[in-house]
Amino acid sequence: MNIVAIGGGTGLSSLLSGLKRLVGKSVDSLYAIVTVADSGGSTGRLRQIYNIPAPGDIRNCIVALSEHEEIMKRLFQHRLKGEGLENHAFGNLFLTALTDITGSFIEAIKLTSKILDTKGTIIPSTTDSIDLVAKFSNGAIVKNEEDITNYGKHNKVHIVDIWIEPKNPFVPIEAIAAIESADMIFFGPGSLYTSILPNLLIDDINKSIKNSCAKKVFICNVMTQPGETDDYTAYDHINMFRKFGGIDVEVSIINTKMPPNDVLKKYIEAGQEPVVPDVAKISKENIEVYAEDLVSEDISFVRHDPIKLTSLIERIMDKYVLY
Repeated sequence: MNIVAIGGGTGLSSLLSGLKRLVGKSVDSLYAIVTVADSGGSTGRLRQIYNIPAPGDIRNCIVALSEHEEIMKRLFQHRLKGEGLENHAFGNLFLTALTDITGSFIEAIKLTSKILDTKGTIIPSTTDSIDLVAKFSNGAIVKNEEDITNYGKHNKVHIVDIWIEPKNPFVPIEAIAAIESADMIFFGPGSLYTSILPNLLIDDINKSIKNSCAKKVFICNVMTQPGETDDYTAYDHINMFRKFGGIDVEVSIINTKMPPNDVLKKYIEAGQEPVVPDVAKISKENIEVYAEDLVSEDISFVRHDPIKLTSLIERIMDKYVLY
């Protein structure tokens, strides 16, 4: 079976760290199509200097798929010190340097993946430098991924429209080929508006997904995200994904376990709440729902557990292999 995972941020890298365990077993090929619309921190500065796609989410996915995950994570996520280098992730600089040397962002990713011995193929959704733009309920139009989230968070307004600039960026042929060969396509987990949807706002990516016969699976976030999905239920996540992404969801994966009260209190104070698993409402949309405990036992952070999530995905895969 060929699997494609689409998204970005820590959500996608967490998913990949679990899915890589299936490669060579129930999974023949694993592809990650990753957003490059990030505009903050080290990634944002390197974009401005070198006019390259954002390397941050790519870096995280390479580390997640690496057979040397722990030591490489420490190296590639290491933040440097000193004037000019301060707060740059080593992995971002590594990818940028290889892009500068080879003249190709794609080639830099391939070489880095080879060095880190990844179990899967990582592909940027575009090799152009793109910007995310959102319109809010108060009429404000905000550009750049980081600024969009911050604006929504500080002004308590919600996103009513979202797009990318330029509108038709170049898409690597590898991304289209991966989608065309896919048996299942996974969206998320991750920031709905700034990690998942930016990939689908690219016309060629969107058209390829719509034309694909693959099962399309939406993995809903465990917690809401301030500035993006405040008060969203699981149904709201899926509904907005369909509205702005234009993609029909056939299967949804939803967490049902609540975090402990002391941990929950900290998240609520930070403006985050558990995503309500309104399963019946989703089922009425003819979407198959898989709802169960999917969170990590680490009580410090409420997030998907890669092993639990992969185990469920394997069961879903087994079902569709039989068809």
